[in-house]
Amino acid sequence: MPEEVGQVIEDEEERDPQAEAARLAALAQIRQYPDPVLRMEARAVETFDDDLLRLVDRMKRLMHDAYGVGLAGNQVGILRRLFVFQKDEDEVLALVNPRIVERADESDVEEEGCLSIQGVRVPVERSVAITVEGSDEKGDDVRLELEGMTARVAQHEIDHLDGTLILDRTDSDSRRQALGILRPQPVLQ
Repeated sequence: MPEEVGQVIEDEEERDPQAEAARLAALAQIRQYPDPVLRMEARAVETFDDDLLRLVDRMKRLMHDAYGVGLAGNQVGILRRLFVFQKDEDEVLALVNPRIVERADESDVEEEGCLSIQGVRVPVERSVAITVEGSDEKGDDVRLELEGMTARVAQHEIDHLDGTLILDRTDSDSRRQALGILRPQPVLQ
């Protein structure tokens, strides 16, 4: 599994053709910058039903197929406060109506990528540890104490739910370079 937020395997030759086809199909279902839904704030989930369970299953599959480590509702065009993330090698969790209730005083800067901003990696400062509360997809209360990469992933996904992107969290030089990459290039004939 990728070791950095939004990281994808760079060397596509290492993937078998079926896995690459699944990755491209998954990315086609994930909203891409500058889609306006990525800038919108998600609404609280009020109903825990079969529709929510199906959405969570779909998001877990998309995240896995796209070689991601987290995926928020906004990224699939659903303005509901939930995200899925790779907690550890064997466990993918859903967190509904998440809120950060504690942050470590210490922070660090790491490069982050995003499944919705392909081809861009920027430095982002995040707390090294957080405590997050919310519910699982069945409506049961959840409290997670996260450190390191999982804390970074959760903060990244909660930002998505607030309409905030890594482009908003990086320094101005990195933002300018990223926007240069993202700007459509004219076709010369």
